[in-house]
Order: sequence, then C-alpha cells, then structure tokens
Amino acid sequence: MTITKETIIGDILDAAPETAPLFLEIGMHCLGCPSSRGETIAQACYVHGTDADALVEKLNSAVAGK
Repeated sequence: MTITKETIIGDILDAAPETAPLFLEIGMHCLGCPSSRGETIAQACYVHGTDADALVEKLNSAVAGK
C-alpha cells in the first residue's frame, strides 16, 4: 500500500491498524468518528493544522514492510 495525501484515513486504518498511534500523535483523536474515517490525509491535516507531507512520510514508513 502506498499512502498519499488523497488516501482515505479509514482505508489506511483498515489495511494497517498499527498506524493509529501516528494519527493520535498529531492530535487526531477521533479515529472512530464516521466523518474522520471518510476524510483524506490532506483534509484531516488541514483541519488539525498539521503537515500532511510529514504524516504521509511516517505512514508510508510504517507500512513499508507489509
């Protein structure tokens, strides 16, 4: 799986639930919320005021071995 800023958060969590702490680290504590699961990385990072590129890099590193 290759994650981009347009990848849906719910798809990432379904494929790689071990990535949840990376979202929590940047303040995305609403991972079970239906709206957050349907957001892209870019949308969520915009709302939370975080760097989408940095999160994408961390996420791709976390799933690289899968």
